[in-house]
Amino acid sequence: MRTREGGRIADEAAVIARVRAGEPEAYAVLVRTHTAIALRAATALGAGADAEDVVQQAFVKAYCALGRFRDGMAFKPWLLAIVANETRNTVRRAARQRTLADREAALVKAEPLIPESADPAVATLEAERRAALLAALEKLSEEHRLVVTYRYLLEMDEPETAQALGWPRGTVKSRLNRALRKLARLLPDFQPREGGEEHE
Repeated sequence: MRTREGGRIADEAAVIARVRAGEPEAYAVLVRTHTAIALRAATALGAGADAEDVVQQAFVKAYCALGRFRDGMAFKPWLLAIVANETRNTVRRAARQRTLADREAALVKAEPLIPESADPAVATLEAERRAALLAALEKLSEEHRLVVTYRYLLEMDEPETAQALGWPRGTVKSRLNRALRKLARLLPDFQPREGGEEHE
């Protein structure tokens, strides 16, 4: 299995089986492979400066719950569901609203650095586009914000999104369509990039 972050696990099920069999050091393979996307998820869902703590706690909870992980399921969506819950808990405990500027600054830090050779005008447009998208996402309901975040910001395909959110695929499709229609009204130039191939 190749991850979008560039890590590689030849047989994720075998790694999980090793952890369950009493080889906790094998869990480091899962942590290394999924840390980048877990940080992106926590940041996009509002963890802000607490994103690293959220991800660390999510990995601990996932490790403790690995005995209940269903064979044949993908680890990434299962982990990201834990990250989402942990993010919500952290935001509630903090009892403060993150400003859009905080989220944008954290999201920019989580993104790969733009090469120095890149055109500054293109980099500026990308930053402005991302800020506009985040501002528009703030205006959506939580369920619509979640489905757009998982599907496009985290580049998960439809089955992964359904698994991570615990929704049927039909619900993912209908909520995503409604969310994209709302975003199109808020951002006339918004064109979502596909986040991976669909698997029917």
